[in-house]
Amino acid sequence: MLGPRNPVREQENPDVLRPPSTDRGSLPNLRFSSADSHVKMREGGWSREVTQRELPISTTMAGVNMRLKSGGVRELHWHKQAEWAFMLAGNARVTAVDNDGHNFIADVGAGDLWYFPSGIPHSIQGLPGDGCEFLLAFPDGEFSEDSTFAITDLFAHNDRNVLAKNLGVNVKALDGIPKEERFIFQAELPPPRLEADAVSDPLGAVPLDMVFRLTQQPPHQSSGGNVRIADTRNFPISTDVAAALVEVNPGHMRELHWHPNADEWQYYISGKGRMTVFAAEARARTFDYQAGDVGYVPMSMSHFIENTGSEPLRLLELFKSPRFMDVSLAQWMALTPHELVAAHLNIDRDILNRLRKDKQPVV
Repeated sequence: MLGPRNPVREQENPDVLRPPSTDRGSLPNLRFSSADSHVKMREGGWSREVTQRELPISTTMAGVNMRLKSGGVRELHWHKQAEWAFMLAGNARVTAVDNDGHNFIADVGAGDLWYFPSGIPHSIQGLPGDGCEFLLAFPDGEFSEDSTFAITDLFAHNDRNVLAKNLGVNVKALDGIPKEERFIFQAELPPPRLEADAVSDPLGAVPLDMVFRLTQQPPHQSSGGNVRIADTRNFPISTDVAAALVEVNPGHMRELHWHPNADEWQYYISGKGRMTVFAAEARARTFDYQAGDVGYVPMSMSHFIENTGSEPLRLLELFKSPRFMDVSLAQWMALTPHELVAAHLNIDRDILNRLRKDKQPVV
């Protein structure tokens, strides 16, 4: 290159700078770094989002990375879309009330999920020990945190006399309400014991648990890593989002596969990897990923994810679907008459005989 260049950026994306010879065609960009997202900074924490605005191909899913200090509150709010979340670090207390009047309160830590159905009001507060950081995902590429329905925004834009009548209080009691949305703010810490923070509920607990301890579940173990899946089979309330937490050891890969039921939205938690996506019509493109990156694969496009670093590669695969589904290339070949596969590919049948007939998500 003789003109202007950015060597640091180029080193982050070697397969974009010098694509493999198998890449061809005009696949759109399938990668965006959270480091390039606008950060909304507040006293009690911050947030940054990757939506269809930042990654135009991402039509089915949007994500928000959020940090809350100890005592920091993501104010009482609700969304048009369901909210799925994965705790990256630290601890938080979450609350919700469903449409039948059941309330929910739970403490969540690193590796835990929560799910709030669309329209269900909820809150999140960072707990002692440096608060928390988490990933929120919404099954709508056009979602934005700016379109959230917040309780302070609601109060600021309704007549106080109407609010007082609705709540059965004197209008003077509302003199101190905020004049605008608070979004994230610093508050006093909640009681240390969860029981001490509970509100008496005559209807009892919510019928379906809104929290799932994903990393406490036994993984599907493969030779090169492991996978943990959360969908309606083990987390029944999560009807709009299915997920897989994938860990790939150095020198190994998430096998060649595709998803027949939904686009895949990825969030890279740690490590480095590369992914080639095959889109039919002789089109393929390779991208490099690292912690904080978002990846995207349209439905039924085949792809692999290879660990290119020296530490485990850890990522989330998310789908706008109640069920996680994938099709393995190796398994397909192993379970198809071998003479037919050999005739297509001109390979020895002994190779096909050695293929495993069960899935090996990480090889």
